[in-house]
Amino acid sequence: MKLEYQIQKNDIGKTIHHILIFELNISARLLTKLIKNEKIFLNQKKCHTKTIAKVGDLLEIDFSIPEDNTNILPTKMNFSILYEDEWFLVLDKPAGIPIHPSQSHYMDSLSNGIKFYFDSIKLAKKIRPVNRLDLNTSGLVIFAKCEYIQESFSKQMLQKTFQKEYLCLVHGLFSKKTGTINLPIARKQGSIIERCIDQKNGQSSITHYKVIQEFKNYSLVKCILETGRTHQIRVHMASIGHALLR
Repeated sequence: MKLEYQIQKNDIGKTIHHILIFELNISARLLTKLIKNEKIFLNQKKCHTKTIAKVGDLLEIDFSIPEDNTNILPTKMNFSILYEDEWFLVLDKPAGIPIHPSQSHYMDSLSNGIKFYFDSIKLAKKIRPVNRLDLNTSGLVIFAKCEYIQESFSKQMLQKTFQKEYLCLVHGLFSKKTGTINLPIARKQGSIIERCIDQKNGQSSITHYKVIQEFKNYSLVKCILETGRTHQIRVHMASIGHALLR
């Protein structure tokens, strides 16, 4: 699990520290870990981050630092891995399975299954889901195999270069086949789970939608979230009179 970077002409005069932070976007927290564990190499030799590299030098960062992941118990599960490499994996989450363990799903969350899988391939890394889906939502979930990849995906989400699309079945037919719902969402008073539209106290929430197919009394809709509030699609669709089928 190594990242390689060859020093370029525009890196002349820059320290390794500068390149790691500003060129490779390694966070200060992760950089501290890498320095402490001596996982930074220049031309295959351990180096100090104050070193000024030369054009053509090869900078290597080794992210294979063992981590304690015993906070999640392993559970053998049957799930479909659609893509995997040394940095992350993408799996197909069925409806009815939560991503994180909880009091009511202490051993049967997706994270429990990933913990069992990581143990089987001898990967001592924390369980890091990049994106999240509700309990009853099916779809693709990415699990990062190291902190650096999780940080990279998080930055892409903030920069809007990582886009999540959702397909959902809703009641009724739309008069307007494409549109944007811009209504603030807040936690429903007296409930821990439920969310609702709240013009006064809600957080900014934006959903773009497009009708993909229409049936007798329901529609298949593609939703793209500009924000990622809890139950955002469910609340926004219901607010315009097209509640999710389930």
